[in-house]
Amino acid sequence: MRYAKTALPPFLILAILMLAIALNATAATAQTTRPVLEKFLPKIEARFFAPEATGFGEIRPDVPLAPIMKGDEVLGYAFITSDYVGTTGYSGKPIHVMVAIDLDGKLFGAELVKHSEPIVLIGIPDSKIKKLTASYSGLDIVKEAELGGSGHDLEIISGATVTIMIIDDSIVRSAIKVARAMGLGGMSDVSADQSPKRELSADQSLISDWQTMSGDGTVRRMTLDVGQINEAFEETGDPRAIKRPIKKDAETTYIDMHTALVSAPSIGLGLLGEAENENLKEWLAEGEHAIMIAGRGIYSYKGSGYVRGGIFDRIQLIQGDISVRFHDKDQRRLGQIAANGAPSFTELDLFKIRANAEFDPAKPWRLQLLAHRQVGPVDKTFLTFDLGYKLPEQYLEPLPLVAPQAIAVDQTEDQAARAALWKRIWQEKQFEIIVLGAMLAVLTATFFFQKQFTRNARFFYWFRMSFLVVTLLFLGWGQNAQLSIVNLMALGASLQTGFSWDAFLLDPLVFILWFSVAVALLFWGRGAFCGWLCPFGALQEISNQIARFFKVPQWELPWGLHERLWPLKYMIFLGLFGMSLVSIPMAEQYAEIEPFKTAIILKFDRAWPFVVFATVILGAGLFVERFYCRYLCPLGAALAIPGRIRMFDWLDRYKECGSPCQTCANECFVQAIHPNGQINPNECLSCLHCQVLYQDDQKCPVCIKKRKGRERRSQSDTASAAAMKALLSHKKPT
Repeated sequence: MRYAKTALPPFLILAILMLAIALNATAATAQTTRPVLEKFLPKIEARFFAPEATGFGEIRPDVPLAPIMKGDEVLGYAFITSDYVGTTGYSGKPIHVMVAIDLDGKLFGAELVKHSEPIVLIGIPDSKIKKLTASYSGLDIVKEAELGGSGHDLEIISGATVTIMIIDDSIVRSAIKVARAMGLGGMSDVSADQSPKRELSADQSLISDWQTMSGDGTVRRMTLDVGQINEAFEETGDPRAIKRPIKKDAETTYIDMHTALVSAPSIGLGLLGEAENENLKEWLAEGEHAIMIAGRGIYSYKGSGYVRGGIFDRIQLIQGDISVRFHDKDQRRLGQIAANGAPSFTELDLFKIRANAEFDPAKPWRLQLLAHRQVGPVDKTFLTFDLGYKLPEQYLEPLPLVAPQAIAVDQTEDQAARAALWKRIWQEKQFEIIVLGAMLAVLTATFFFQKQFTRNARFFYWFRMSFLVVTLLFLGWGQNAQLSIVNLMALGASLQTGFSWDAFLLDPLVFILWFSVAVALLFWGRGAFCGWLCPFGALQEISNQIARFFKVPQWELPWGLHERLWPLKYMIFLGLFGMSLVSIPMAEQYAEIEPFKTAIILKFDRAWPFVVFATVILGAGLFVERFYCRYLCPLGAALAIPGRIRMFDWLDRYKECGSPCQTCANECFVQAIHPNGQINPNECLSCLHCQVLYQDDQKCPVCIKKRKGRERRSQSDTASAAAMKALLSHKKPT
């Protein structure tokens, strides 16, 4: 292993170009006071959503939506998602979807009205988009609000996973906001609530003892004994539950549960004490609240499910149509209650209510306890019991009434919702992430222990082919994890419009691959990805190997022509980069020179010109191995430029390489080795075939010379031993 000679000028050029993007980025402008709906409402007829509709009414001044009218009758409302939630897509620009909802809180439908997503602009048939938007007709937003937006099945369009998830998330979240604002389907009628608004009082002088707080409602209590529980299960009429009563004295305490809102300053100080109250303040972020739950008895409000799944499944907080489930990260144990006269409890915990739950401490809420009874080896039956809570007035202070305003996107809430979305996706993709992690670990071991891996030529050939098959079938056709120059354009667009990780984190495999590429560039250059992890590259190499098996002739371009063709991909990359500075949508259209979307993402299910282009590229690769990688790939060019800063030269060479030996140069399938024996790091795909030859005593002249030397010495030693044996065995005459 040798330290590489670093050639910084190309990398500095790229850095300067990237800096130009950042410097050209305009400062974020304040959100317009005019709703986006004004721009798109004239472009769609009301009949599109409701056939019986006669038109749209005037856009409301307080809430950015327009009534859908049938004469003088209001059928529902139309709105644009980007007026309510952040809808920035993979392109770094908003995705605008018009949605219509009826008075019962069910959607009439949705229509994608404007976007800049490259995969949808070029590649996804319009029929698939219409089918997707039509699937939202009849979606029950009241149910979605109760289930946290997970009450429906999302039909992902292959190749547009991130975009479709953003569209779905924006439709559901904005529709919930509209339903609450207008009181649709019995949801909270926020717009009609003209009562004085209240907030928690900062006064900490209202500290009292346990008895006082229990008496005035500061601490609320629910007590159930065994007799009450047995009776409740009997009333269900379920014979299985009736046959299995709790066999204890009827007056035995089943659960004695207390709760209080400890994020109210006086309550927190009184129940927790000064030190714990300060810890609570540090634990809670702005807009978050916390409740204390204390319990004793034979039934635990926590149970043990949270240990396995991370969710406390026996309790939930409910306020109107809002429900809050607590996770293990939202819980802290409490040692004791600081208030004088407080009893002891077997369970004592603090639970955090996050800001995106839209919890209002001034409004009543209830803590719902789920009690279960085992009715079979794996079956259980359940009952719920509610502990109601209303914060006493002394802990509140009024806010002045303000004039109604148009709904603005709450950036904190929106960021929290988007973060929750990508975290959910990562949890759902755990198996795929583990498989990719294993692939990266195997590849890393291959590079670090390349001498051991390449010692046996036959083993290494089948090992590499197997790895490429996994790359193609799993990463490519299975998970659509094909990196593209479009990803870099999306990064550039994000730098212009305000960088955010959210859109990139929505596709965990692509994110992990880009991170691994960034690390690999420092060690091995572009070859780690281009030679091993690129699905289209794997498809080219596998198809070429099949062609070789069927004796398809292989063409090797003359070195002079080959050397003049490989700069083409750098010209293509710089051309696309220059276009992206002028117009990213235009650059994304010209990025169709990459056949990745056709061959890998959409699996050739596309318009015939794209399929013909991809087929021609693959066809050329049957005769010239990795034809596209050598001469046309802009992504390879983009990776080659920063790849020149790699820290080490990992590929071993002899001084005889290139002069006189040309074995490696002749067998390098992408002709990345110059006639003088020098390996061009910009073109090398790190296939390690030269390292196989480096140890091959049948092909490498240096190894052959060493082998013949060993054989001659062995023959000489054998002859000497035979002569000595003959001499010793010869008997002297007496």
